[in-house]
Amino acid sequence: MSISKSLYGIMPNGEEIYSYTLDNEKGVKAEIINYGGIVTSLIVKDKAGNDVDVVLGRASLDEYLENDGYIGAAIGRHANRIANGEFELRGVKYKVGVNEGKNSLHGGINGFDKKIWGVTEIPHENAIILSCISVDGEEGFPGNLSVAIKYSVTDDNSLRIEYRASTDKETVCNLTNHSYFNLSGHESGVIDEQVLQINSEFYTPNGSDCMPTGEILSVMGTPFDFRAPKPIGQDIDADCEQIKMFGGFDHNFAIKGRGFRLAAVAASEKTGITMEMYTDQPAMQLYTANALPDGVHKGDVDYPKHGAFCLEAQVFPNAMSHSHYPGPVLKKGGTYRQITEYKFI
Repeated sequence: MSISKSLYGIMPNGEEIYSYTLDNEKGVKAEIINYGGIVTSLIVKDKAGNDVDVVLGRASLDEYLENDGYIGAAIGRHANRIANGEFELRGVKYKVGVNEGKNSLHGGINGFDKKIWGVTEIPHENAIILSCISVDGEEGFPGNLSVAIKYSVTDDNSLRIEYRASTDKETVCNLTNHSYFNLSGHESGVIDEQVLQINSEFYTPNGSDCMPTGEILSVMGTPFDFRAPKPIGQDIDADCEQIKMFGGFDHNFAIKGRGFRLAAVAASEKTGITMEMYTDQPAMQLYTANALPDGVHKGDVDYPKHGAFCLEAQVFPNAMSHSHYPGPVLKKGGTYRQITEYKFI
């Protein structure tokens, strides 16, 4: 196992940004930068023993500064959407940063994806810890939130992400990672033939603004039924209003069971790479890259629509508006904990 550090780029204000490479020397190697907590590369071995980079990325720090697709980034304080950019806690209404029409997405205008994080290396665990403090009132959220995100590459070929946060005032906290996966390689085109299975019997349908309506519906007999493995492209263009509105999947799935458990399995027959996703969160967003942003990508690759899929661990989106949804409230003095793991077999 090893950790290496190199200069990645320089911010407009002159601050240096570094890339940290975690290598388990068994074929899995992750690169993370301390701008946005972004996973810029994730190398795994294919069935022939060749290196395959299975996450999409940008070509440079300058490109990541305009990362409107959140490619590879740490997301917070609140992953996914908040309707009208507002919520209420203990009778107090809070208005947070609005950056998607009238709604707040992935933490608002300047979320965790745009932060410069402090870094602590933990060589004996092949890990780094990124840390920051989101001050009271930042993007409108209450409380000073102290956050630590631990990235590690394990002996059993996993990229493991552990989140911790604490607050001095009741607030909301819902953190995730927004990596875009293509198990045939980031440059290989659409993911229609890649197979996905999701450990879920229910999903939450969306309104036209991709905001959950409050319903929780069975996946049975719908394009959202991934209980058995199926090609991602099988229903990605289905004659279904929920699919047609967004040009593919951009939906929240309730993950069956509790605790740290298997949430999803994806595989590419082309490379022979299989990825298992584990999390302790109640839900996961499946996003099939229906609107990949413009910009320069690593390797000068032109990423197409449906060129990747995201599996974003989370509480239910807009849960503060729906009391029957698992919610994001973090009490004063409490600790937010979350673990998500992407294991390659």
